[in-house]
Parts: sequence; structure tokens; C-alpha cells
Amino acid sequence: MSDALINGLSGAGGGIIAQLITYPLQMVNTRQQTERDTKKEKRKLGTIEQMCQVVKVEGWDRLYSGLTPSLVGTAASQGVYYYFYQIFRNKAEATAFDRKRKGFGDGSVGMFSSLVVAALSGCVNVLLTNPIWVVVTRMQTHKKKSQPHQTPYIASDEAILAAVEPPPYGTDHAIREVYDEAGVVGFWKGVLPTLIMVSNPSIQFMLYETLLKKLKERRALSKKSNNGVTALEIFLLGALAKLGATVVTYPLLVVKSRLQAKQVTSGDKRHHYKGTCDAIVKMIQYEGFYGFYKGMSTKIVQSVLAAAVLFMVKEELVKTTRWLLTKDAINTVR
Repeated sequence: MSDALINGLSGAGGGIIAQLITYPLQMVNTRQQTERDTKKEKRKLGTIEQMCQVVKVEGWDRLYSGLTPSLVGTAASQGVYYYFYQIFRNKAEATAFDRKRKGFGDGSVGMFSSLVVAALSGCVNVLLTNPIWVVVTRMQTHKKKSQPHQTPYIASDEAILAAVEPPPYGTDHAIREVYDEAGVVGFWKGVLPTLIMVSNPSIQFMLYETLLKKLKERRALSKKSNNGVTALEIFLLGALAKLGATVVTYPLLVVKSRLQAKQVTSGDKRHHYKGTCDAIVKMIQYEGFYGFYKGMSTKIVQSVLAAAVLFMVKEELVKTTRWLLTKDAINTVR
């Protein structure tokens, strides 16, 4: 099994676990980002309050609306990203080694090269998986209306049938809705800000690799016999790296969510965006720069926790897989 495949599968596994743990926060954050109420005097609900309101009005299941396609998207995104990241990383390391043989550099991959590797991996990931995230956004932002309370009475069969709730808003409904609005092109809504947002994982991995390299160098210089990096340290490094990347790129994430959510084609034109530039202009005009940071505190908690769990689980899976493969190879030779 190639190193790229090991990293791809481990990344997918780590991403799924992180998604399961943090999904309710992600769902609420998407609603916060797509909230288009321009009345500043209206009190904004906090994250916990909003989660409680969703449970009260729409039921517990709404906190996990879109979970299935989200897990598919997470597995695909992390698998694709880590697979191509490792391929590009191997090429960068080979290039750095060749430069060292020729008398240039120390043979290590520099910060800029790490940034380019992460950016290329992110672009491939975005182009392949954007349709999945459009569907997830639709399902997360679809609101189930509460049923009015009625006094029990003996109803006819026709009345009972009329009172039956409509079928739940599922993946197939979201797919049809996107296709009816804009055809196949609709599944790539928000791809431009998402492509620009590859700077998020690029910055994240640049910070992570840099911090990890510094930590390993310090361990190598120390007199301790154990120079390895613990799972807790990986967790903290992943959290710090994601925090820095999220603060820088959050406005692009809000624009992407606005474009991928259901567009209001009638009524207030402030709620309808024709494209990335139109969305940015209208948000500045009607909501101010505050609109680009809606739900940021929720996102920081969710993304930092998810990234930290992902890095920790992914590294442990990579180590375990390599150990198992080495063990099997030794047993085969024997």
C-alpha cells in the first residue's frame, strides 16, 4: 500500500470521526452564516440558544440534517485531499533532496513549498467534491416549520390524511432543488470563493508543518530518549493551525454558504445573489462588514475542535497502519 493511499484513507477516517463529534455546531453555524436579517436591533441568539431553538421547534433530528451526505463529503474531501497532498509532498521532498545534492538548500521542504503543495491539493479537492457540499448546505439551511397546536378531536379519514406532515427534506429533495434552479452548473455554486478558500487548508497545513517541524527539532536537540510527538501534542498543533487559518479566511466561507443556500428569487432582492461579486457588494451595502463574520465564534469552536480531532486520529491511523504493514511484511519474510 502506497504512503499516499495510507494518508488518504487515514484522513478520511479522521474526518468522519471529527464530523460526527462536531456536526451540530456545523449545522447551526451554516444557518448563522446564511441569516440575512438586516435589522441590527434584533437580538442575535447565541450558539447554545440557537441549538435549543432548533430542537424545540424542529426536533432533535434537525441538528443532524444533511449528516449522511456530509459524511460522504468529508470522507471524499479528506481522502482526496490527503491522497494528493502526499503525492505533491513526495514530489516536493524529492525536488528538495535533488537541490541539496547540487549544493542548494538543506534538503527540507520550505514554508513556501508547503503552501503550494497544500494549495494544489485543495484545488483538486474543491473541483471534485463541491457538488456534495452544495447539497449539504441546502439540507442544513432548510427549516422545518413547526406545526400549530390543535385541540384533539375526532376527525374523518380525509382530515387525518390532510394533517399528515410532508415527507422529510432529504438528499434527493436537495439535489432536485439545486438542479431545478440552475441545472448541472448549480452544483458548482460557490466554487470561486471555495477555490480562493484553499488558502485556509494551505495556511493551516503550512502552520501545522512548521510547528511540527520546530517541535521535532527541539526534541532532537533534547537529551530525552523519546523524541516522538504524542497524540495530545498533535491535537494542540492541529487546533492552533486551524485557528489561525479560520480567522484569516472566514469571510470567504460566509460568501460561499450564501451562494450555496436556497436563493430567494422573488421579493426582497437583497436576499438574491447572482454571483460572488454580487453577494459581496450586497452584503457590504445592506449588512456592513459585520455580515462577513456572522457565526464566527461558533465556527472557530467547531473548526478548531474538528481539525484537532482529525489531525490526532489521522496521525494515529497512519502510525497504526504502517506498523501493521511492517509487521505483516516481517511475518511474510519469516
